[in-house]
Amino acid sequence: MTQHDPPAAALTPPPDAPSTPQQRTVYLDPPAMPPTLFNAIVAPRPIGWISSISPSGEANLAPFSYFNGISSRPPMVMFACNRAPDRASKDTLANLRANGEFVFNFVSRALGAAMNLSSAPLPHGGDEFAFAGLARAPSRVVAPPRVAESPASLECRVLRIVDLDPDETGRTVSSVVIGRVVGVHLRADLVDADGGFDTVAADPIVRMGGTTYGALGDVFQMARPDYP
Repeated sequence: MTQHDPPAAALTPPPDAPSTPQQRTVYLDPPAMPPTLFNAIVAPRPIGWISSISPSGEANLAPFSYFNGISSRPPMVMFACNRAPDRASKDTLANLRANGEFVFNFVSRALGAAMNLSSAPLPHGGDEFAFAGLARAPSRVVAPPRVAESPASLECRVLRIVDLDPDETGRTVSSVVIGRVVGVHLRADLVDADGGFDTVAADPIVRMGGTTYGALGDVFQMARPDYP
């Protein structure tokens, strides 16, 4: 058993579990489920690489494991920020509460190492752009800079921050940030003649469980069926 594995008792099949190996299941009470197991199930997840700026003008860059789109009309995104163990608020969340602006930066495979470096616990006010060897590019609508090397960036304004208190002692406070997209930057060679974005060529990486990441595999199309 590794340090990430749940207790053996927590993985005991219920007494009515089918005997066929392909149908066997295990049941877990949520308190017994380690975070890495949850992350491996809710996967793959796009990476929310968020740049923000402090009231004093210091840029911040950090990746977030829980990120996704909400709507395309109007375009909105969300990401969740868990409270840091050593302070009341992570720099990203503090910046967004102060000025309500951020930029989502697309993480390609080529930028994976730099993205990971930007997750290092630098001291307050540390420059993640410089630490990760990344260039800043100016945004057009919002104040925070974007990652110049990113294939796509979405400038966003905060619509709402929802704070979620834990229901048990020892659990983490989470804040869900909802942002409206107010500006879009795309690498020109990834935009096709019809104005579409070539996600395959952009080569995104995604989060899975623990320290595991993934990339695109087989890509196919599936049209929604008509009824009747």
